[in-house]
Amino acid sequence: MRRRSLLIAVPAGLVTLAACGDDSGSSSDASDSASPQASATSAPPPKIVDGPLPAITAGTKFGEKPTVAKGSGEPSKDLAVKTVVAGGGKAVAENDFIAADYLGQIWQSAKVFDNSYDRKTPLIIQLAQGSIIDGWRYALIGKKTGSRVEFSVPPTWGYGEQGNEQAGIKGDDTLVFVVDVKDTFNARSSARGKKVPQDDAALPKVGTNTDGKAPSIEVPKADAPKKLVAEYVLEGDGAEVGAQDSVLVQYKGVLWDGGKEFDSTYARKQLTSFSLQQVVKGWAQGLTGKKVGSRVLIVIPPDLGYGDNPPEGSGIEKDSTLVFSVDILAKM
Repeated sequence: MRRRSLLIAVPAGLVTLAACGDDSGSSSDASDSASPQASATSAPPPKIVDGPLPAITAGTKFGEKPTVAKGSGEPSKDLAVKTVVAGGGKAVAENDFIAADYLGQIWQSAKVFDNSYDRKTPLIIQLAQGSIIDGWRYALIGKKTGSRVEFSVPPTWGYGEQGNEQAGIKGDDTLVFVVDVKDTFNARSSARGKKVPQDDAALPKVGTNTDGKAPSIEVPKADAPKKLVAEYVLEGDGAEVGAQDSVLVQYKGVLWDGGKEFDSTYARKQLTSFSLQQVVKGWAQGLTGKKVGSRVLIVIPPDLGYGDNPPEGSGIEKDSTLVFSVDILAKM
């Protein structure tokens, strides 16, 4: 079971966004759509075959919204996969998070039940069992970023016999997807922005390494600031994070007093994602307006952190000032 992040400031009965197929931080169109969220069960690995697959009749280039013909004849009972455009980027691995644009339609009718191109927001989702339908996992693992992949998913590796009523998918429908793999992220991912001078001797200094290892955090022997600090360490060039957004991050947290580490995605070797509406105020305010691709130093005073009620067993004392290095990998 994935360790629950200390950052989530919600009742224990609620789940974190990383386990969901869509996010409260997404647009209303996205949250109402039928993204390739996991079905309740997992089947044995499929046999992967070359076809048949319907033709892409328009929007044939990577990044263009495709138009896909109706399936001809009976679809394969196996997982049919074709790399339409071969990318030259990083290879996607099991349990990676991917950023992808996609279109999904039903083989028999060519009815499009979902696409991200119209939302102009790529899907960010983990290729992990229980996070996404198995057809996506098996079709995309090993593909490289920059690739366009077309594949057909029989019910066994899709939504199963129950289908997906919201999307109009019946239990015997084979699904056709076209996926543009834009990026991939894992526990070795780092922000890769431009270095920003860290000239204030009264603030912690954060390492600027981009090798996926945890950056150092050197806390000065000085009084902690009374107000929130949120400064670039590496400034990316991606989109700005909004107050309603969800983000995919690497982070490390230490105490101002003594510099002891109390939480880290690097130590867990697993990225985390969450809505800025579900974290302590200091995180939400500190990341709002910052750019994707950045590493940010956040110093959180007690009134914007855990105050006199820190998480049990966290190693955080009451009224602690918290220091974080946060790599913003993607906006979800």
